[in-house]
Amino acid sequence: MEKEDKITKTSEISIKVGTNENNVPVRMKWSAQDGNIENAEASSMFLSVWDPKEKNTMKIDLWTKELSIEEMKQFFHQTLVTMADTFERATGEKNISEDLRDYCYHFAEKMDILPED
Repeated sequence: MEKEDKITKTSEISIKVGTNENNVPVRMKWSAQDGNIENAEASSMFLSVWDPKEKNTMKIDLWTKELSIEEMKQFFHQTLVTMADTFERATGEKNISEDLRDYCYHFAEKMDILPED
């Protein structure tokens, strides 16, 4: 049996979402104690939480109505790249992470968001 780690500290991350009369997000702010971030503006977010009992991901994805299509393309691309990096760090699966990064390049190319040389 694996020894359970003792919690020695807790940290809070909060997200405040302001919506209009139609429940469409118009403003988001987030704070993270350990990151010294207090009420920082955000235009889009993905939150995925793994439920170990249900073996399922609980998800929230929100964006403000002012977020442009171009910004959403960049947000998706950067999120996908981060997912590849995180997956490799968490699992050590280098080959499939490289495949995902290749797809990220393909995505950026198709979305015409590759950086100019």
